[in-house]
Amino acid sequence: MAETAKDYLRDPYILDFLNLQDKTYQESQLEQAIISNLQQFLLELGKGFAFVERQQRIRFDDEDFYIDLVFYNFKLKCFLLVDLKLGKLRHQDIGQMDTYVRLYDEQRRGSDDNPTIGLVLCSEKSEAVVKYSVLAEQKQLFAAKYLPYLPSEDELKRELERERAQAVEQLQQQALGNE
Repeated sequence: MAETAKDYLRDPYILDFLNLQDKTYQESQLEQAIISNLQQFLLELGKGFAFVERQQRIRFDDEDFYIDLVFYNFKLKCFLLVDLKLGKLRHQDIGQMDTYVRLYDEQRRGSDDNPTIGLVLCSEKSEAVVKYSVLAEQKQLFAAKYLPYLPSEDELKRELERERAQAVEQLQQQALGNE
């Protein structure tokens, strides 16, 4: 069975090693904390990832875009673009990442590379945005929540129950679709 990008990405990511327990940090501080703790972030990101660049500029016509973090996965043979977001995931965030991925594939992807993956890493994930945006059909765009601290046992239980309910709902929808 071929491995997919989804096999390599997590949700949520536990970023307690960044020591961002104060809720008043900015995206730039989150990015700097990740860079300062790059080894731990790579371990949290998962297997096969290597750091490429931060604030990488890509250009389209007369407009510059800056990608927060760029990684390469040697197992998947593709780039991973990470956009860091504070607060709830919005449709605009997905559209922005979709643009980044398309531009990156056109301008930077090598002929032997697989399609670029885009990951919007946000502090609050919106299930409605995930369900009713291009994330639902895209195999290269993802959104994941990050937690600035290790959750309590009660929080973990609630998260597991929520994930279980979503999995049951997906299975029921698949069963209805197969009838």
